Amino acid sequence: MSDLKTLKQLAEKRRSIYALSDQLPVSNDEVVKVVEHAILHTPSSFNSQSTRIVVLFGDDHHKLWDMTEDALRVIVGDEEAFKSTKDKIAGFRAGAGTVLFFEDQAVVRGMQEAAPLYADNFPIWSTQTNAMHQYVIWTALASIEVGANLQHYNPVIDQKVASTWNIDADWELKAQLVFGKIEQPAGDKAFKPVDERLKVFGA
Repeated sequence: MSDLKTLKQLAEKRRSIYALSDQLPVSNDEVVKVVEHAILHTPSSFNSQSTRIVVLFGDDHHKLWDMTEDALRVIVGDEEAFKSTKDKIAGFRAGAGTVLFFEDQAVVRGMQEAAPLYADNFPIWSTQTNAMHQYVIWTALASIEVGANLQHYNPVIDQKVASTWNIDADWELKAQLVFGKIEQPAGDKAFKPVDERLKVFGA
């Protein structure tokens, strides 16, 4: 099988999986190795390497979603209206762990100072490299039969996350990737026509 065919198959395999449990088909160490590889080999603008990652397992994973639920309950206020949100959070908590994605703003500021001509672009490029880390890790987890879904509860939980896990003040939270054993696969995916989304010239 060619590398391209394998890459295409993995791209198709990566889906948002919400029915997860904490019984991973691989060891925690294997998940960490996936993250380590992504940190080393995912590209960044000017090789800035600004992405920072925290992996939470077990009780720490539960703690994250407990604090998220508490924060959202205060925002929503009404318990009846909060029920659907509470059920959603329970689904995240049922997983095996969460990957927290951050961008080190000290690195971004340093790049702006070093290359002022591109200063306005570095925050944008920083977000793009973080997204690439998210995609690489998500796809790599799918390759070892670990399901995942990507969430964005920042900035609601930023301060609590930082104080709980002693996160550097320059690390800005960007996303949370919940992972675990796949209990139910994703459903069929609808696609908009490619010819409405792609233009090719000069071919």
